[in-house]
Amino acid sequence: MARNNAQNNAKIQSSRAQSLTLIRGLPGSGKSTMANALAAQSGATHLEADHFMVDRAGTYRFDARRLRDVHQQCETACEKHLGIGNSVIVANTFTEVWEMQAYLDMAERFGVTLQIIECHAQFENTHGVPDDKIKAMRDRWETLPAQYR
Repeated sequence: MARNNAQNNAKIQSSRAQSLTLIRGLPGSGKSTMANALAAQSGATHLEADHFMVDRAGTYRFDARRLRDVHQQCETACEKHLGIGNSVIVANTFTEVWEMQAYLDMAERFGVTLQIIECHAQFENTHGVPDDKIKAMRDRWETLPAQYR
C-alpha cells in the first residue's frame, strides 16, 4: 500500500511543474504553518533548518553552535529532493538576502520555478525565541531585490 501511495504522489508531483518555494519571516510569523499547508496541498517536500534541531526523542533543542551545520543539512536535503524531481518548500527566517543564496542558486541550476513568500503575521513563536532576538532579526531585515518580488 505504501508503494501505491508513493507512486500516486510521484504521479501527482510529476503532473505539476517542479518548484522551489522559499518562505521567509520572523519567528511567529506563520512560516511553518504556511509551509505545512502548501506541502499538504501540493505534495512538495517541506524543509526547515529547525527540522534538523530535533533530537532522537523528537524534542526540538535549539543550539546556536549547530546553526551553520543545520542550515547546511537543510540545503543538502533541498538539493537532494530537487535532484530527484520533487518540489520543495523551505521555511526559514531568511532575514538577509544572502541567507537564501544557496537556494536561489539551486533554483537556477535545476531550472525550477522559484517563488518567495514573506510572512508578516505576529503569532506566538513556537520555539520561545526571546523578544530581543526577534527585534535584532527585524532590525537586519532586508527587502527582496526586485527580481524576486
